[in-house]
Amino acid sequence: MTPRQIELVRVSWSQVLPVAEQAAASFYGRLFTLDPSLASLFKSDLRAQGRKLTSMINTVVANLSNLSTLVPAIEDLGRRHVGYGVKSAHYDTVGEALLWTLETALGDAFTADTREAWTRAYVILSEVMQSAAERHENARALAS
Repeated sequence: MTPRQIELVRVSWSQVLPVAEQAAASFYGRLFTLDPSLASLFKSDLRAQGRKLTSMINTVVANLSNLSTLVPAIEDLGRRHVGYGVKSAHYDTVGEALLWTLETALGDAFTADTREAWTRAYVILSEVMQSAAERHENARALAS
């Protein structure tokens, strides 16, 4: 990511934080509208899940300038998501729901450049998660 993209993500996220609980609820609502089958993957309270999502995004946004420090945690998240039933195809749906949520929360402040910056950040993170998930699944298959 470029320094400008990192700044766009940081500034826009700071604008979402005051409505983070509502944004998280909107995210899950949109996610389940896009793919109703995903609702069955969430066993816990969605408000608590929304707080986890917000916390994770906070951590990512704070460390965008040094993503290498996040890679082990993001890989672990990808491996854990295998156990939750997350499939590779779900990542596109999550990305679509995330961008929709940001656009809804930010309105006119969600410019084309801001969308591109968030898209880039999400693609990087989802690729790391998916790669770790795939390695995890392959290792489990070899072990059995």
